[in-house]
Amino acid sequence: MNKRALLKASALCLIATSSFGQTTDQPIRIIVPLTPGTPSDSVTRIVATAMSEQLKRPIVIDNRPGANGVLAVQELMRSKPDGSTLMLGGISPVALNVAVVKNLPYDPKKDFTPIGGIYNAFQAYIVGNNLPVKTFPEFIAYAKKNPAKVSVAYYSALTKIQFAALSKLANVDFLQVPYKSTTTAYTDVMGGSVDASIVDIATAMTLVKSGKLKALAITLPERSPLAPGLPAASEAVPGVAVPAWSGLIGPAGMPRDVVMKLNSALNTALQQKETVAKMAEGAAQPWPTTPEEFSGHIGKEIQRWVKVAQDAGIQPE
Repeated sequence: MNKRALLKASALCLIATSSFGQTTDQPIRIIVPLTPGTPSDSVTRIVATAMSEQLKRPIVIDNRPGANGVLAVQELMRSKPDGSTLMLGGISPVALNVAVVKNLPYDPKKDFTPIGGIYNAFQAYIVGNNLPVKTFPEFIAYAKKNPAKVSVAYYSALTKIQFAALSKLANVDFLQVPYKSTTTAYTDVMGGSVDASIVDIATAMTLVKSGKLKALAITLPERSPLAPGLPAASEAVPGVAVPAWSGLIGPAGMPRDVVMKLNSALNTALQQKETVAKMAEGAAQPWPTTPEEFSGHIGKEIQRWVKVAQDAGIQPE
């Protein structure tokens, strides 16, 4: 970098830092790549409220669903790197899309500024009451006896690759059916037009209690007290665990001091008892990290999912 470019970059950093520190009335916008009311959206709002108290600045949520998070990312990339626009960076847009989206219009390693982890969560494999199985091993055995006949609903890059990985590891052939939303997927499971799907554990437990469907296993590598009575799917199919995660990211080029101020507010929020309790209601566990730890996790996850997709024969679409 020549001297003129260096001076220009330094000036931009000073302007961005000054803007973030002084415009306390300007809201911070957090883009959420999901519809309002989804578990991830709800957790983001909980954490945003606590962060707002720490930063003494209002925080607003901007829902931008669609295209596996690509639309939200493109909105983030159009934003100034001054800390006023951030995004909920979950496993799909930040890592999985590299493996499953053709001609991805961004590079997670270059186009984001990782700020910190927010939460780890998990999901449950669900089936309709009409399917003659009661356990996850029975579900796998039934699918093997009925190749390409057991229909599974996927509605995101995550659920698509989860079923592809399960198919590969369990040596079963599912009939994969694409959906546009979680709600329509589990509604059709309840109605019997599709046999199985994967949903967040809070939704799964609510539907199970109402008797509308059956939950067979969770996507963690071990059992969880947040899902009493449900085994881990990996107990029947080793290696099939797929924990979900989300963190806070900004556009590339954010000043270091702004990143650290946001990271400090985020981690303080995640340690508050009220925040922890509210997150637990949605079966989400706080995941405080440094920016470097979050960045390293993203890199490892990208490598992991590219390999999983290749092994499962998934082609980017």
